Amino acid sequence: MNNNRGKCIIISAPSGTGKSTIIGWLMKEHPELKLAFSISCTSRPPRGQERHGVEYFFLSPEEFRERIAADEFLEYEEVYQDRFYGTLKAQVERQLEAGQNVVFDVDVKGGVNIKRHYGDEALSLFIQPPSIDELRRRLEGRATDAPEVIDQRIARAEFELTFAPQFDRIVVNDQLEQAEHDALAVIQQYLGIPTEA
Repeated sequence: MNNNRGKCIIISAPSGTGKSTIIGWLMKEHPELKLAFSISCTSRPPRGQERHGVEYFFLSPEEFRERIAADEFLEYEEVYQDRFYGTLKAQVERQLEAGQNVVFDVDVKGGVNIKRHYGDEALSLFIQPPSIDELRRRLEGRATDAPEVIDQRIARAEFELTFAPQFDRIVVNDQLEQAEHDALAVIQQYLGIPTEA
C-alpha cells in the first residue's frame, strides 16, 4: 500500500459557473495542496493555445470509441454528436501513485461516476451558480458562444443542477473570491491540511 498515494478532488459545475477559474486559483495559489490536473481526453479540436497531453489528450471520435470499447475510461460522455470527453483510468492511477492529488474538472455525470469508483479516496465538490439567470448573464458576457449554444448550455445547466445533492459538498459561486476560499477550506479539511488562521 502506497502511503504517499494521492487523493481525488472532483470539481463539477454547469458550464459558466467558474469552476475552471476556481481550480486555476487553487493550483496557482496553494501549492501545499499538491494538486495536479487529471488530463482528460476530448474529441473536439484544440482551442487557442491548447496542446495535446497538456490541457487535453485530443483523440478522433473513432479513437475515442475504440478506447471506450476497451474499457479504458474511468468516465466518459458523448456531450454532443461525436463530441466526447473522458478520463483514462491509467492516467489517473499513474498520478495518484506519484503522490499527486488529482483534480478532475468534469461534468456532473462524470463527477458522480468518479466518486462512485473511488469512494472515500475522492472528494466531490459541486460549484453552483447563484441562479440560472446569473449563469445566462455570465455566459452572454463571455461572448464566446452563439445565442443558440447559450440556450443549449442553460438547458443543460438546469438538468445538471439536479445532480448537486449527489456531491459531498456544494459551494455557491456568488462572489468568486468567497467561492475560492470556500472551496479551499473544504479541500484542506479533506486532505487534513491545517487551515490558515
